[in-house]
Amino acid sequence: MKTTETTRCLIIGSGPAGFTAAIYASRANLSPILYEGMQPGGQLTTTTEVENFPGYPEGITGVEMMEDLKKQAIRFGTDVRWGSATEVDFSIRPFVVTIDGEKTITADSVIIATGASAKYLGIPDEQKYAGSGVSACATCDGFFYRKKNVAVVGGGDTACEEAIYLSSICNKVYLIVRRNELRASKVMQKRVIETANIEVLFEHQTKSLFGEKVVEGAILWHKKGTPEEKEVSINIDGFFLAIGHTPNTRIFKNFIEMDEVGYIKTKNGSTKTNIEGIFAAGDVADPVYRQAITSAGSGCKAAIDAEKYLHENGL
Repeated sequence: MKTTETTRCLIIGSGPAGFTAAIYASRANLSPILYEGMQPGGQLTTTTEVENFPGYPEGITGVEMMEDLKKQAIRFGTDVRWGSATEVDFSIRPFVVTIDGEKTITADSVIIATGASAKYLGIPDEQKYAGSGVSACATCDGFFYRKKNVAVVGGGDTACEEAIYLSSICNKVYLIVRRNELRASKVMQKRVIETANIEVLFEHQTKSLFGEKVVEGAILWHKKGTPEEKEVSINIDGFFLAIGHTPNTRIFKNFIEMDEVGYIKTKNGSTKTNIEGIFAAGDVADPVYRQAITSAGSGCKAAIDAEKYLHENGL
Protein backbone atom coordinates (compact mmCIF):
# COMPACT_ATOMS: atom_id res chain seq x y z
CA MET A 1 0.00 0.00 0.00
CA LYS A 2 1.39 3.42 -1.00
CA THR A 3 1.89 6.03 1.71
CA THR A 4 1.01 9.65 0.94
CA GLU A 5 2.59 12.90 2.08
CA THR A 6 1.93 16.55 1.22
CA THR A 7 4.33 19.43 0.57
CA ARG A 8 4.13 22.98 -0.75
CA CYS A 9 7.23 22.52 -2.89
CA LEU A 10 8.73 19.31 -4.24
CA ILE A 11 12.13 19.40 -5.94
CA ILE A 12 13.06 16.46 -8.16
CA GLY A 13 16.81 16.21 -8.73
CA SER A 14 19.95 17.12 -6.81
CA GLY A 15 22.46 18.78 -9.11
CA PRO A 16 23.42 22.48 -8.88
CA ALA A 17 19.91 23.43 -10.06
CA GLY A 18 18.06 21.25 -7.55
CA PHE A 19 20.14 22.18 -4.53
CA THR A 20 20.19 25.90 -5.38
CA ALA A 21 16.41 25.82 -5.78
CA ALA A 22 16.26 24.10 -2.39
CA ILE A 23 18.39 26.79 -0.73
CA TYR A 24 16.19 29.60 -2.06
CA ALA A 25 12.92 27.75 -1.43
CA SER A 26 13.96 26.97 2.16
CA ARG A 27 14.88 30.57 2.85
CA ALA A 28 11.46 31.56 1.51
CA ASN A 29 9.88 29.26 4.15
CA LEU A 30 8.47 26.83 1.58
CA SER A 31 9.80 23.81 3.55
CA PRO A 32 10.76 21.96 0.33
CA ILE A 33 11.24 18.23 0.01
CA LEU A 34 14.04 17.23 -2.39
CA TYR A 35 14.54 13.77 -3.83
CA GLU A 36 18.11 13.18 -4.99
CA GLY A 37 17.36 10.83 -7.90
CA MET A 38 19.42 8.09 -9.51
CA GLN A 39 22.63 10.14 -9.43
CA PRO A 40 22.80 12.18 -6.19
CA GLY A 41 24.67 15.38 -6.93
CA GLY A 42 24.06 15.08 -10.67
CA GLN A 43 26.60 14.94 -13.49
CA LEU A 44 29.05 17.11 -11.57
CA THR A 45 29.86 14.18 -9.28
CA THR A 46 31.57 12.49 -12.25
CA THR A 47 33.94 15.47 -12.65
CA THR A 48 37.17 15.19 -10.69
CA GLU A 49 38.03 18.88 -10.53
CA VAL A 50 35.83 21.98 -10.97
CA GLU A 51 37.85 25.13 -11.62
CA ASN A 52 35.32 27.40 -13.35
CA PHE A 53 32.70 27.82 -10.60
CA PRO A 54 33.03 31.27 -8.98
CA GLY A 55 34.21 31.27 -5.37
CA TYR A 56 36.68 28.38 -5.59
CA PRO A 57 40.01 29.96 -6.59
CA GLU A 58 41.91 26.73 -5.97
CA GLY A 59 39.22 24.54 -7.57
CA ILE A 60 37.13 21.86 -5.89
CA THR A 61 36.05 18.33 -6.76
CA GLY A 62 32.55 17.90 -8.11
CA VAL A 63 31.65 15.60 -5.23
CA GLU A 64 32.82 18.12 -2.62
CA MET A 65 30.98 20.98 -4.27
CA MET A 66 27.70 19.08 -4.37
CA GLU A 67 28.15 17.99 -0.75
CA ASP A 68 28.60 21.67 0.19
CA LEU A 69 25.43 22.63 -1.67
CA LYS A 70 23.54 19.77 0.00
CA LYS A 71 24.70 20.85 3.47
CA GLN A 72 23.65 24.42 2.73
CA ALA A 73 20.19 23.31 1.60
CA ILE A 74 19.77 21.16 4.73
CA ARG A 75 20.98 24.02 6.95
CA PHE A 76 18.06 26.17 5.80
CA GLY A 77 15.51 23.40 6.27
CA THR A 78 15.31 21.36 3.07
CA ASP A 79 14.20 17.78 3.64
CA VAL A 80 16.73 15.96 1.42
CA ARG A 81 15.84 12.36 0.71
CA TRP A 82 17.21 9.38 -1.18
CA GLY A 83 14.87 8.18 -3.93
CA SER A 84 13.72 8.73 -7.50
CA ALA A 85 10.48 9.94 -9.03
CA THR A 86 9.08 7.04 -11.03
CA GLU A 87 5.65 8.38 -12.05
CA VAL A 88 3.79 11.69 -12.06
CA ASP A 89 0.26 12.95 -12.52
CA PHE A 90 0.24 16.66 -13.30
CA SER A 91 -3.39 16.64 -14.48
CA ILE A 92 -4.71 17.09 -10.95
CA ARG A 93 -4.00 19.51 -8.12
CA PRO A 94 -2.17 19.14 -5.89
CA PHE A 95 0.23 17.41 -8.24
CA VAL A 96 0.97 13.74 -7.58
CA VAL A 97 4.49 12.27 -7.74
CA THR A 98 5.30 8.64 -7.01
CA ILE A 99 8.69 7.87 -5.48
CA ASP A 100 10.33 4.52 -6.24
CA GLY A 101 6.91 3.08 -7.11
CA GLU A 102 6.00 3.02 -3.42
CA LYS A 103 5.47 6.44 -1.85
CA THR A 104 3.12 9.17 -3.10
CA ILE A 105 3.90 12.86 -2.63
CA THR A 106 1.24 15.49 -3.33
CA ALA A 107 2.73 18.91 -4.03
CA ASP A 108 1.35 22.41 -4.61
CA SER A 109 4.40 23.18 -6.76
CA VAL A 110 7.08 21.06 -8.40
CA ILE A 111 10.57 22.03 -9.55
CA ILE A 112 11.97 19.59 -12.11
CA ALA A 113 15.78 19.50 -11.98
CA THR A 114 16.46 15.99 -13.25
CA GLY A 115 19.28 17.03 -15.59
CA ALA A 116 20.47 15.41 -18.78
CA SER A 117 22.72 12.41 -19.33
CA ALA A 118 25.58 12.48 -21.81
CA LYS A 119 25.41 9.86 -24.54
CA TYR A 120 28.31 7.43 -24.58
CA LEU A 121 29.65 5.10 -27.26
CA GLY A 122 29.18 2.05 -25.06
CA ILE A 123 32.76 0.82 -24.97
CA PRO A 124 33.99 -0.43 -21.55
CA ASP A 125 36.97 1.92 -21.54
CA GLU A 126 34.67 4.95 -21.22
CA GLN A 127 33.84 3.92 -17.66
CA LYS A 128 37.36 2.69 -16.93
CA TYR A 129 38.84 6.12 -17.68
CA ALA A 130 35.90 8.27 -16.48
CA GLY A 131 37.48 11.30 -14.83
CA SER A 132 40.90 10.10 -15.98
CA GLY A 133 40.87 11.31 -19.56
CA VAL A 134 37.27 10.71 -20.64
CA SER A 135 34.91 13.67 -20.52
CA ALA A 136 31.57 14.76 -21.98
CA CYS A 137 32.18 18.48 -21.52
CA ALA A 138 35.04 20.35 -23.19
CA THR A 139 34.11 23.66 -21.54
CA CYS A 140 34.24 21.98 -18.11
CA ASP A 141 37.41 19.94 -18.49
CA GLY A 142 39.35 21.28 -21.48
CA PHE A 143 41.63 23.43 -19.32
CA PHE A 144 43.20 20.29 -17.81
CA TYR A 145 44.51 19.35 -21.25
CA ARG A 146 46.18 22.61 -22.22
CA LYS A 147 49.10 22.09 -24.61
CA LYS A 148 48.24 18.38 -24.90
CA ASN A 149 46.70 16.21 -27.62
CA VAL A 150 43.00 15.34 -27.40
CA ALA A 151 40.23 13.75 -29.46
CA VAL A 152 36.60 14.75 -29.87
CA VAL A 153 34.01 12.21 -31.04
CA GLY A 154 31.11 13.46 -33.15
CA GLY A 155 30.26 15.16 -36.40
CA GLY A 156 27.57 17.67 -35.48
CA ASP A 157 27.64 21.31 -34.40
CA THR A 158 28.37 20.44 -30.77
CA ALA A 159 31.38 18.31 -31.71
CA CYS A 160 32.72 21.03 -34.00
CA GLU A 161 32.20 23.72 -31.36
CA GLU A 162 34.03 21.62 -28.77
CA ALA A 163 36.88 20.87 -31.19
CA ILE A 164 37.29 24.58 -31.97
CA TYR A 165 37.17 25.47 -28.27
CA LEU A 166 39.79 22.83 -27.46
CA SER A 167 41.99 23.94 -30.37
CA SER A 168 42.61 27.24 -28.56
CA ILE A 169 43.89 25.37 -25.50
CA CYS A 170 45.37 22.13 -26.76
CA ASN A 171 48.33 21.31 -28.96
CA LYS A 172 46.40 19.01 -31.32
CA VAL A 173 42.73 18.06 -31.67
CA TYR A 174 41.54 14.99 -33.54
CA LEU A 175 37.88 15.08 -34.58
CA ILE A 176 36.68 11.47 -34.92
CA VAL A 177 33.79 11.29 -37.39
CA ARG A 178 32.00 8.03 -38.15
CA ARG A 179 30.71 9.14 -41.56
CA ASN A 180 32.59 10.55 -44.55
CA GLU A 181 31.23 14.05 -43.92
CA LEU A 182 30.35 16.39 -41.08
CA ARG A 183 26.70 16.86 -40.09
CA ALA A 184 27.45 20.31 -38.70
CA SER A 185 26.30 23.55 -40.30
CA LYS A 186 28.38 24.90 -43.17
CA VAL A 187 29.70 27.71 -40.99
CA MET A 188 30.94 25.27 -38.35
CA GLN A 189 32.45 22.96 -40.97
CA LYS A 190 34.37 25.89 -42.46
CA ARG A 191 35.74 26.91 -39.06
CA VAL A 192 36.91 23.38 -38.33
CA ILE A 193 38.62 22.95 -41.68
CA GLU A 194 40.34 26.34 -41.33
CA THR A 195 41.68 25.59 -37.85
CA ALA A 196 45.26 24.43 -38.33
CA ASN A 197 45.57 22.17 -35.28
CA ILE A 198 42.31 20.26 -35.85
CA GLU A 199 42.65 17.05 -37.85
CA VAL A 200 39.35 15.50 -38.98
CA LEU A 201 39.42 11.70 -39.11
CA PHE A 202 36.55 10.81 -41.41
CA GLU A 203 35.15 7.26 -41.47
CA HIS A 204 36.74 6.43 -38.14
CA GLN A 205 35.15 4.76 -35.10
CA THR A 206 36.59 4.22 -31.65
CA LYS A 207 37.47 0.63 -30.78
CA SER A 208 39.20 1.17 -27.43
CA LEU A 209 41.27 3.46 -25.24
CA PHE A 210 44.57 2.61 -23.63
CA GLY A 211 46.83 3.95 -20.89
CA GLU A 212 48.39 3.00 -17.56
CA LYS A 213 46.08 4.88 -15.18
CA VAL A 214 44.90 7.66 -17.45
CA VAL A 215 44.12 7.87 -21.15
CA GLU A 216 47.27 7.79 -23.26
CA GLY A 217 45.77 6.91 -26.62
CA ALA A 218 42.94 5.43 -28.67
CA ILE A 219 42.62 2.56 -31.12
CA LEU A 220 40.32 3.43 -34.02
CA TRP A 221 38.73 1.49 -36.84
CA HIS A 222 39.09 3.13 -40.23
CA LYS A 223 36.36 2.19 -42.72
CA LYS A 224 35.02 -0.52 -40.43
CA GLY A 225 33.12 -3.29 -42.21
CA THR A 226 34.68 -2.63 -45.61
CA PRO A 227 37.52 -4.43 -47.44
CA GLU A 228 39.70 -1.40 -46.57
CA GLU A 229 39.13 -1.77 -42.81
CA LYS A 230 42.21 -1.20 -40.68
CA GLU A 231 43.15 -0.23 -37.13
CA VAL A 232 44.70 3.16 -36.42
CA SER A 233 46.35 4.26 -33.19
CA ILE A 234 46.49 7.88 -32.01
CA ASN A 235 48.29 9.25 -28.95
CA ILE A 236 46.00 11.46 -26.87
CA ASP A 237 45.62 12.61 -23.27
CA GLY A 238 41.93 13.48 -23.39
CA PHE A 239 38.91 11.86 -25.04
CA PHE A 240 35.81 14.06 -25.35
CA LEU A 241 32.39 12.74 -26.24
CA ALA A 242 30.19 15.14 -28.19
CA ILE A 243 27.47 12.88 -29.54
CA GLY A 244 24.65 14.52 -27.63
CA HIS A 245 22.77 14.44 -24.34
CA THR A 246 19.50 12.83 -23.32
CA PRO A 247 17.39 14.97 -20.98
CA ASN A 248 15.95 12.93 -18.10
CA THR A 249 12.33 13.77 -18.85
CA ARG A 250 10.68 10.49 -19.81
CA ILE A 251 8.22 10.38 -16.89
CA PHE A 252 6.98 13.91 -17.67
CA LYS A 253 6.30 13.46 -21.39
CA ASN A 254 2.52 13.09 -21.09
CA PHE A 255 2.16 16.42 -19.32
CA ILE A 256 5.06 18.80 -20.00
CA GLU A 257 5.82 20.44 -23.35
CA MET A 258 9.26 19.52 -24.69
CA ASP A 259 11.30 19.98 -27.83
CA GLU A 260 11.94 17.13 -30.26
CA VAL A 261 14.90 15.88 -28.21
CA GLY A 262 13.06 15.96 -24.88
CA TYR A 263 14.29 19.19 -23.30
CA ILE A 264 11.55 20.94 -21.33
CA LYS A 265 10.29 24.18 -22.88
CA THR A 266 10.13 27.16 -20.52
CA LYS A 267 8.34 30.48 -21.01
CA ASN A 268 9.88 33.86 -21.75
CA GLY A 269 13.18 33.42 -19.96
CA SER A 270 11.50 32.12 -16.80
CA THR A 271 11.45 28.57 -15.45
CA LYS A 272 7.68 28.25 -15.99
CA THR A 273 6.45 25.28 -18.04
CA ASN A 274 3.13 24.86 -19.85
CA ILE A 275 1.54 23.84 -16.53
CA GLU A 276 1.15 26.53 -13.87
CA GLY A 277 2.95 25.47 -10.73
CA ILE A 278 5.46 23.23 -12.52
CA PHE A 279 8.93 24.69 -13.06
CA ALA A 280 12.07 23.38 -14.79
CA ALA A 281 15.67 24.25 -13.93
CA GLY A 282 19.13 23.21 -15.03
CA ASP A 283 20.22 20.95 -17.87
CA VAL A 284 16.75 19.41 -18.17
CA ALA A 285 15.68 22.65 -19.85
CA ASP A 286 19.04 23.79 -21.25
CA PRO A 287 20.45 22.18 -24.42
CA VAL A 288 22.86 25.09 -24.96
CA TYR A 289 25.01 26.04 -21.96
CA ARG A 290 24.97 22.97 -19.66
CA GLN A 291 27.22 24.52 -17.01
CA ALA A 292 27.07 24.21 -13.22
CA ILE A 293 26.83 27.98 -12.82
CA THR A 294 23.96 28.39 -15.30
CA SER A 295 22.14 25.47 -13.69
CA ALA A 296 22.53 27.03 -10.27
CA GLY A 297 21.20 30.34 -11.61
CA SER A 298 18.13 28.69 -13.07
CA GLY A 299 17.58 26.84 -9.78
CA CYS A 300 17.44 30.20 -8.04
CA LYS A 301 14.93 31.44 -10.63
CA ALA A 302 12.78 28.33 -10.23
CA ALA A 303 12.50 28.78 -6.47
CA ILE A 304 11.57 32.46 -6.87
CA ASP A 305 9.00 31.55 -9.55
CA ALA A 306 7.56 28.82 -7.31
CA GLU A 307 7.35 31.10 -4.27
CA LYS A 308 5.55 33.76 -6.32
CA TYR A 309 3.13 31.19 -7.73
CA LEU A 310 2.29 29.81 -4.29
CA HIS A 311 1.80 33.30 -2.84
CA GLU A 312 -0.41 34.50 -5.70
CA ASN A 313 -2.60 31.41 -5.41
CA GLY A 314 -2.83 31.40 -1.64
CA LEU A 315 -1.09 28.03 -1.31
